[in-house]
Amino acid sequence: MPDKPLLICLMGPTASGKTDLAIQLAERHNCELISVDSALVYRGLDIGSAKPDYPHHLVDIRDAAEPYSVAEFCDDARAAILDILARQRRPLLVGGTMLYFKALLEGIADMPAADPEIRRYLESEARDKGWPHLHRMLEEVDPQLAVSIHPNHSQRIGRALEVYLASGVTMSEWRRRQAARGGGVLADSYRVQQLAVCPAERSELHARIERRVDQMLAAGLVEEVRGLYERGDLNLDLPSMRAVGYRQIWGHVRGEYDLARARQLVIQATRQLAKRQLTWLRGWPDLHWIHTDPTGRLASDPDQSPIDVALKYL
Repeated sequence: MPDKPLLICLMGPTASGKTDLAIQLAERHNCELISVDSALVYRGLDIGSAKPDYPHHLVDIRDAAEPYSVAEFCDDARAAILDILARQRRPLLVGGTMLYFKALLEGIADMPAADPEIRRYLESEARDKGWPHLHRMLEEVDPQLAVSIHPNHSQRIGRALEVYLASGVTMSEWRRRQAARGGGVLADSYRVQQLAVCPAERSELHARIERRVDQMLAAGLVEEVRGLYERGDLNLDLPSMRAVGYRQIWGHVRGEYDLARARQLVIQATRQLAKRQLTWLRGWPDLHWIHTDPTGRLASDPDQSPIDVALKYL
């Protein structure tokens, strides 16, 4: 293990302080940051995605009208890792898109490619009956996967049903087959250290989320979404516009509800996102947790900061 290059993965729910800790590690540990965030890849999604000022790889690499797949992320992330190592620096992957982390570290199962006809059928069903109805369909064929997906998470529900309808094999089974073939390329080639930062108290995480949403609104989130809406080539079926915050403000821009209601919807959706991220992380293997207090210090020892703990694992 010591002769393998070090690969640092820093995870956590939204508003947990990942970016601040990653920047400190970059400054003190000769790291370059690689974003693991499905919203940050899109140009024009700046305020609502909390796009950082500090340099990250894989930020602003795709127009909002163009989908970006997990497979593309894995290819781009591997290329960034090799580029960073070639310059004698350390790659640090930071973000909260857990599916990206899982695919990169463990590999992607050889599932069927996207089928436009099946996707159109599922989208039609969703328009007529709602995504919770499709979630119940998924529960019937793949209950193991369905329990980990929110009934309104359209992208994951749609892809899981598409895989099953195209192949007759559930996504859970495809993943089992992938696991049986062995670990991911990165797990074999690097010394991977995985860290997760999160407030120790759920109430503090919720307070941070609410403050962040208010900061985004004050910074011009409504105006940013209005500009995207007025482009004319974007819609809520695109992955970029399904990002938390954008979908909810989009409804306000269309006149469906007032700003106070939009604010509450953004807070609710962000809390739901954080809950899903924590569900992923609770079952994550080989993960070192860093729990913080309301001041940002270590919850178990206020004399220490998260950076003090993180450096011990590296």
